[in-house]
Amino acid sequence: MRISRRKRFVKPDVPHFRVNEQLRVIPEVRVIDENGAHIGVIPVEKALKLAEEKGYDLVEVSPKESPPIARLLDFGQFKYEKEKEARKQKAKSHNVEVKGVRLSLRIGAHDMDVRREQAKRFLERGDKVQVEIVLRGRERQFTDLAKGIMDQFVELVKKDYDIVIEQPFSKQGGRLTMVIGRK
Repeated sequence: MRISRRKRFVKPDVPHFRVNEQLRVIPEVRVIDENGAHIGVIPVEKALKLAEEKGYDLVEVSPKESPPIARLLDFGQFKYEKEKEARKQKAKSHNVEVKGVRLSLRIGAHDMDVRREQAKRFLERGDKVQVEIVLRGRERQFTDLAKGIMDQFVELVKKDYDIVIEQPFSKQGGRLTMVIGRK
């Protein structure tokens, strides 16, 4: 048995529009023709006949109005345009992730630079960085030293970027964390 690892295409969320026969539950609608001209408030049956005569679909574009607004248009093309807009919006959006950088009490200067470069890459992408130190055994006595190392790391990153501390220094058991992000 093979398991597919390919990502499946997910259609972007497009609002659902009532079309033609689905509008029969409404007694009357405010109709706008294919050119954008206001026709007026007419019964749904009459609006459906008008749409059929002109070769268009009757699409409810604003259901919350009183009476609802319906337009005469080609529904396939209208739906395609709405999906296209939704895809553009999705492409422009960026989900901010929290990326982790782990330090230690005995970290060397070069290792600190490597971690700084990692944090710079994450911040350039627009992500937040969680700086953490895990203290084991007797290291738990030296929380002040660990806090100093974290502050030193933050100062190194501040040289490259204007950053803000999203979540200040906190301790849970032997784990010390801090979250930073770009202004």
